[in-house]
Amino acid sequence: MQPFVVKLTSLAPGKNHFEWHAGAEFFEAFGNVDILDADLEVTADVISRGLTAEAACTMTGTVTVACDRCLEDLVIRVETSFDESYAPEGDELDLSQDVYDFVCISLPLQRVHPEGECNQETTKYLSK
Repeated sequence: MQPFVVKLTSLAPGKNHFEWHAGAEFFEAFGNVDILDADLEVTADVISRGLTAEAACTMTGTVTVACDRCLEDLVIRVETSFDESYAPEGDELDLSQDVYDFVCISLPLQRVHPEGECNQETTKYLSK
């Protein structure tokens, strides 16, 4: 089974729990070049309700991006979640786009190391 895709026809009655891992290749598949690496645990509780499905999904872990100031790797902690209702057209529920979107919007707009932790060799040119 593809990660983040749930076969609705094979769900047991009630809540169904899923766990996946998202790495850099997940973000590369979306064409995202800003996320250099990722180590995210994704959990989802899915309930099928006939023509609709409900999913409660949590993403925790880290992503690595380039620091906006010194361009060195910056590891950012991610803890985000979403609860959505879906009306799937087929027998599969693909949560990939929502997982991707919610991780990306959880990242800060300005991505910089804490004060004093940037590469000193690079930042010395910024003050000139």
